[in-house]
Amino acid sequence: MKILVADDDTVTVELVRRTLLRAGYDVTAVGDGEAALAHLAGGQFRLLISDWEMPGHTGLELCRHVRRLDGGYVYIIVLSARSGTSSVVEALSAGADEFLSKPVEASELLVRVRTGVRLISMETREMALFALAKLAESRDNETGAHLERVREYSKALAKALQAAGHPGVDDEFVRNIYLTSPLHDIGKVGIPDTVLLKPDRLSDREFAIMKQHTLIGAETIDAVLKINPEAAFLRMARDIALTHHEQWTGGGYPHGLRGEAIPLPGRIVALADVYDALTSKRVYKAAFSHEVAQRIIAESSGTQFDPALAPIFLGLEPQLHAIRTTYAPGAGEAAPAPDARRAA
Repeated sequence: MKILVADDDTVTVELVRRTLLRAGYDVTAVGDGEAALAHLAGGQFRLLISDWEMPGHTGLELCRHVRRLDGGYVYIIVLSARSGTSSVVEALSAGADEFLSKPVEASELLVRVRTGVRLISMETREMALFALAKLAESRDNETGAHLERVREYSKALAKALQAAGHPGVDDEFVRNIYLTSPLHDIGKVGIPDTVLLKPDRLSDREFAIMKQHTLIGAETIDAVLKINPEAAFLRMARDIALTHHEQWTGGGYPHGLRGEAIPLPGRIVALADVYDALTSKRVYKAAFSHEVAQRIIAESSGTQFDPALAPIFLGLEPQLHAIRTTYAPGAGEAAPAPDARRAA
């Protein structure tokens, strides 16, 4: 574990550094907030120990900057000569995970660091979920970086909803939808190759089989939920797997849900998934341009898609373009409308 220490007090830095080195950690120390932020922007450090008062950025300013960074979660321990409940609350409100008073007591520091390492290890398990989703996707390698794009599109829409003050959409919601949206098609592991990999139009019987992937995915995640009932991200994953093919006016599957009876994460991923299907090349279709995909989604707003979400999603065009470019979907070549059964 690589740990970054930011403090201009050389005595404290040496104490912390020696304590952590003896415990087997890889330690880098800097003397001001600006240097710390530059190191953290590289994504190499997952745990930060920062002084409250230091040049450049204060510890609390550094906390706020870190919480705006993309990438993995950084666990932050703030050190300060201050004490009292008000100081603790101020530090935690700025984004710190732990608060320690100076002078630092080595054994207490190690306990707090180990807590942070456990939390980061939990995120590593979350990364394993993405690996599982990629394994399922590998059965149909035609889709390229589909999961990466869907989670980025979903996150972009969720953040826009958060900025607009949408009820229930907070930092945790945004983080969880980024984590769980790649599991939307996990149930396709249960679909026979003769259906999943068929390059032609699906028959009615084959399409009925294909639709079962929503139920298979939900049942699979439900089995994990029985063991971990408190895992909110798994509940969101189950809702997404089950409902991302439901439609606003009830024409979707598997249960024909209508309107807000469809969970919000399912409505978000529905837009992300269809937009990616439209703007990506498949064996049965070329890629649509953003403009064509925009028109199709706009025309389906209020029928297939939530009419409150679709305009916000389409208004994110610069972000959508950046995501398509980053993950090379091959968009831009106009084509006839894709077979909805193949896009399922």
